[in-house]
Amino acid sequence: MNPSEYSMNRPKVALITLGCSKNLVDSEKMLGLLEANGYQLSSEREADLIVVNTCGFIQPAKEESIETILEAARLKENGSEKKLIVTGCLVQRYQKQLEQQLPEVDLLLGLADESQIVRHCDQLLGLRRTELHQAERRVLTPSHYAYLRIADGCDNWCSYCTIPLIRGRQRSRPIEEVTAEAAHLVRQGARELILIAQDTTKYGTDLYSKKRLDELIRELAKIEGVEWLRLLYTHPAHWWDGLIDVLAETPKVCRCLDIPLQHISDRILTEMNRRITRKQITQLIQKLRERLPGVALRTSVMVGFPGETDHEFQELLDFLRQVRFERLGTFTYWREEGTEAAEFARQVPQKVKEERLHQVMLLQQKISLEFNRSLVGEVLPVLIDQQTDALPVRFIGRTQLSAPEVDGQVLITEGQAQVGQFYKVRIAKAYEYDIAGGIVSIG
Repeated sequence: MNPSEYSMNRPKVALITLGCSKNLVDSEKMLGLLEANGYQLSSEREADLIVVNTCGFIQPAKEESIETILEAARLKENGSEKKLIVTGCLVQRYQKQLEQQLPEVDLLLGLADESQIVRHCDQLLGLRRTELHQAERRVLTPSHYAYLRIADGCDNWCSYCTIPLIRGRQRSRPIEEVTAEAAHLVRQGARELILIAQDTTKYGTDLYSKKRLDELIRELAKIEGVEWLRLLYTHPAHWWDGLIDVLAETPKVCRCLDIPLQHISDRILTEMNRRITRKQITQLIQKLRERLPGVALRTSVMVGFPGETDHEFQELLDFLRQVRFERLGTFTYWREEGTEAAEFARQVPQKVKEERLHQVMLLQQKISLEFNRSLVGEVLPVLIDQQTDALPVRFIGRTQLSAPEVDGQVLITEGQAQVGQFYKVRIAKAYEYDIAGGIVSIG
């Protein structure tokens, strides 16, 4: 059956995505295939079939995934013919356990099976077709920005991390393939491309036997219509001077760099298998701020790693107070089975981990507020993400110093704008994470 054969009665599918932007891209690929083959996107309540794309990175994500699956399963009660498929990282890691514990689920799909999502949905719904249509991914973000995955998997084997267990070894995509997809996304309206991978700085090492992120950025910057290139998930141990040179000479690259450090104590960095020292991290930060004036650095840190002493935590706090990252996220260590760190002695009590997380966030709130106050009076280019009815805020946007979903926003209280367009905004107010102002001009 092809799409035209059931155009009057197209099966409805609901797609629920949990976790990170890499998972979102997986969902976009599945949805592109489903829509190209006659399925239409709908709400969970109206759907003939629900697909839950899960996250299994740490315990809270696993709990959220299970809760979401059970909520979807409740919609099957009272004699409903609705079908439920669960896929994603949680299934990849725990498929056998889930088969036993979740009889409500009609089908569990590992990551490799997601490319066959149409065939699996057809089988559950009893549909037959004569051919399958291939398709580009169906972007689920606002049309003016899109995530561009340049690699999947990871070879770093940090001692606390489950990603290599779930996603496997790093697999970089050829430069030609990435640039072709980027051009397609731009034709669809994307003005900002956000480069993602488990470790973007290691791009190319498996495919070309050397790091080639610098060359990829050069090629992407040539695409007409790309205005912002944003770089996420860079590993501090894998930066090199040539990459910094390319960023310095490429105005399209956003001056906001994501460099998850996790910690600063040399002993803990060694235990984490991060392959970098405090001295090397400090030198990298100094070099980036010298070579890229006005750069905003965002990082993430982990508190409560096994054996983390009060002194080592204080070392981390003092470092954050000294370096003053413009953007920072923090999370507590979770003891994930199958990882090396799960077997380490001196596991830190949960209460202590939560207290340390609270201290880091209190410090970062002050740093973030002071940074935002330094922007008051400035006129900054802002990309408008959405319109709102929550007056006095009329529109919400971002400067190049903020990534979508994870960083602060610009609240537009004066002027008219169009979503997906750039405007000059004079910053008038600063809050802990957001800034506010009025539109001065287009551009």
